Amino acid sequence: MTVIAIGLNHRSAPLSVLEQVTFSAEAIPKVLAEVTSSEFVNEAVVLSTCNRTEVFVHAERFHEAYRDVRNSLAVLAGVDDDSFVEHLYVHFHEEAITHLFCVASGLDSAVLGEHEILGQCKIAWETAKAEGAAGSLLNPLFAHAIACGKRVRTDTAIGRRTVSISAAAVDLIAERRHDIDGSRVLLIGAGELGAGVANALNRSAELDIRVANRTRSRAETLAAELDATAVDFAAIDQELADADIVISATGSPGMVLTRDQIEADRDPERPLLMLDLAVPRDIDPAADELGFVDLLVLSDLQTFANRGLAERQRQAAVARVLVDEEIERYRNALSASEVSPLLGSLHLWAEAIRQDELDKYEARLGDLDDVQREAIDAVTKAMIKKLLHPPSSRLRDAAGSRRGERLAEATRDLFDLS
Repeated sequence: MTVIAIGLNHRSAPLSVLEQVTFSAEAIPKVLAEVTSSEFVNEAVVLSTCNRTEVFVHAERFHEAYRDVRNSLAVLAGVDDDSFVEHLYVHFHEEAITHLFCVASGLDSAVLGEHEILGQCKIAWETAKAEGAAGSLLNPLFAHAIACGKRVRTDTAIGRRTVSISAAAVDLIAERRHDIDGSRVLLIGAGELGAGVANALNRSAELDIRVANRTRSRAETLAAELDATAVDFAAIDQELADADIVISATGSPGMVLTRDQIEADRDPERPLLMLDLAVPRDIDPAADELGFVDLLVLSDLQTFANRGLAERQRQAAVARVLVDEEIERYRNALSASEVSPLLGSLHLWAEAIRQDELDKYEARLGDLDDVQREAIDAVTKAMIKKLLHPPSSRLRDAAGSRRGERLAEATRDLFDLS
């Protein structure tokens, strides 16, 4: 049994592929149920963000588990297996553990050192626990990885110069539009990302913000926070005609705004700045062909946010040392939790045999005094200790690795230990 990480991210796949295999928070329980329905998968945690979709599993067999997880992703995302399999990466055991620790620490993010991923890892783990999909192996693994991410943020400066997506959006809008005071902003979607950008934008200028969301009550709640106006989702077409800036960040599986919608009833002499922060994309890419539209997507903001990368890369080297230390701590903890009970059983088994043999020879030892009996007891104990020392040391040293699993399984079989 081992840990496998299977997924695709902003480096392994183009946005057109990644957005097809991105799952909303509401869909994650179904993904977990599908993945753990495989007879070769014991546990699973699914991490799906705008930059990655990864499945961490506790697997019985590598090849079979990989096949089943890959097929589950294809079916649930409604994509052809061949269309995304070339973009998948697979990390096996040690690599999977290291990968998770790096992800939680912001070392694998599109914006190096960003902190949002730490919270996303925690939410993914909590969802898996709530669904009964995470158990005795993945629970301690994610607990240690999240603790590692917190330590990296506390003990290094990797995130101190990081420009958030929200701040990058404000700066990029200011770069494209020198004066946005009085602008009409249409925010489509009341989720965390869109709300964060709208909040940051609202602090930078006097704006007239309209909030549209499929669930009207969520639009009204966010509008109250922004001192904005909630509008019906069905009224988006009318709002488009008067908007100067559109921010779209829904969880919709398909397009929310088509080129035709954007072009209809719009004065072509009036420029429109559009930010599509959704994965999959909300706004038809063909809208960028319209002369009055300036369309920005999430990757544009990520590139902009990565200014000052050199200093964060220096801090990343420090962070990686901490990650290595935390991985070693995890391995030691794993050793204690997995190997100690097995070694305890092995030593109890040997002690039971020693006592049985001494009992068999009790009649022959009847003439021995207490000192002699103590000497025999000490000698036989020492023999057992020396005989079990090499296998015990090897089990401890290999704990937490694939080799350790094989040795532990062999020990249980050889000595018939439960």
